[in-house]
Amino acid sequence: MEGTRREDVRPGIDVMVELTEDKRTGRLTGGKVKEVLTTAPVHPHGIKVKLENGQIGRIKQIIGTN
Repeated sequence: MEGTRREDVRPGIDVMVELTEDKRTGRLTGGKVKEVLTTAPVHPHGIKVKLENGQIGRIKQIIGTN
């Protein structure tokens, strides 16, 4: 599942995000969502979230919903 719709994202789900510093490389980082930062209902590049480890990035893939 892609992470472009805010209604699909909530704290605690497992996601793959593209961190801000990895934008040019396309490298993805896995983690659990701590906080949803995007306020728009849809974002074409992915919903921006803060992971439990403090990193911030845009969701590229939703792995699992707990």
